[in-house]
Amino acid sequence: MMIKIAPLIFTAIAVSGLVGCTAVPGSGPLTSAINTETTNRTNGSNYAVVPLDTTILSVVRNYRFSGIPESFKGKLGNRQSLTIGAGDGLAVNIWEAAPDGLFSTAERKSATLQLIVDERGMVFIPYVGQVHAAGLTAEALRKSIEAGLKGKAVEPQIQVLVSENRSKVLIVVGDVTSPGPFPVPMRGLKLLDAVALAGGTRKAMFESTATVTRGSTSATLRLEDAVSHPSENIWLASGDNITVTHQPRSFSAFGAVKSSQLVPFPAEKLVLSEALAQVGGLSDRSADAGGVFIFRFEPHDLVQQLIGKRADHLPTDDTRRVPVIYRLDFNKPESFFLSQSFQIRDKDVLYVANHPAAELSKFLTLIVSPLLGVTRTAEAL
Repeated sequence: MMIKIAPLIFTAIAVSGLVGCTAVPGSGPLTSAINTETTNRTNGSNYAVVPLDTTILSVVRNYRFSGIPESFKGKLGNRQSLTIGAGDGLAVNIWEAAPDGLFSTAERKSATLQLIVDERGMVFIPYVGQVHAAGLTAEALRKSIEAGLKGKAVEPQIQVLVSENRSKVLIVVGDVTSPGPFPVPMRGLKLLDAVALAGGTRKAMFESTATVTRGSTSATLRLEDAVSHPSENIWLASGDNITVTHQPRSFSAFGAVKSSQLVPFPAEKLVLSEALAQVGGLSDRSADAGGVFIFRFEPHDLVQQLIGKRADHLPTDDTRRVPVIYRLDFNKPESFFLSQSFQIRDKDVLYVANHPAAELSKFLTLIVSPLLGVTRTAEAL
């Protein structure tokens, strides 16, 4: 009986071997599959595979990523001179050179006028009449009043102060302690100042984003970026709406790791070595130490620095980002040092490929073992 059954068994094994690569279930592509996909498509690759070394790491670390598009940043990035508006309270101080002037006496050489800008944007100045104030800076209004008093007052000197700012406000809402409207002082107001006026964020700052909306345009950035990079701490303007949102960062881990899962960032910064530790490290039984990958979208100009003109042949999304796969080979000792400096970003995908030997083991378990069971049954008969 064994003589008749054995050829059938070996034939089944051979046929199964032909389809083994596609029939055996797996947790993702092998290292060779990822590398081949990009090397075989000179002008039609769907992504870039970038081996991680000290040079690549330096380029990635030194690249300055801004959460605000340049076109939008230009509108917010320069402080605007604040102007007077309806409802503002003004203190107008007038000095004269002679003791018998319009606003001076023997006892006092100056007078202070407490004014409120009316709904038409006007203020009344004695001996001048109605003066348009809305839309002017304090300096422009000072010159206007001074010109109106010329020839009437004795060498008048004018000072205009905004005593109450009621027209220039912005609104801070969302995950802050004390949301509400806040006046924009004449010196201007920056993003972190506005968040501080609202009592700060309810959650950790590194888990919070701020969306600044001006008219029909908006931009979102992480508050930690405004702290780390002063250029991101943008100037705000009257009428801006700032929405603070709690958005904790996370990365996904798949493949030959001990625990495939969605992992929240435990701290403000997270490097690759720490990310691997979060998921229990590489699987001793199945991991390919030479196939540790980070999947992410990178700005097109950064990818150009990494791979040159090849970046122009890669697809981009609507924000000019390119799909990139960073590869780290943990068979090399220096990779452990690189992993301590490579920063994980929000929504990164960490993937560890299975070792080819692990796939063979799966094949033997799924195909050969049942056939051996058939052999034993036949022998028993």
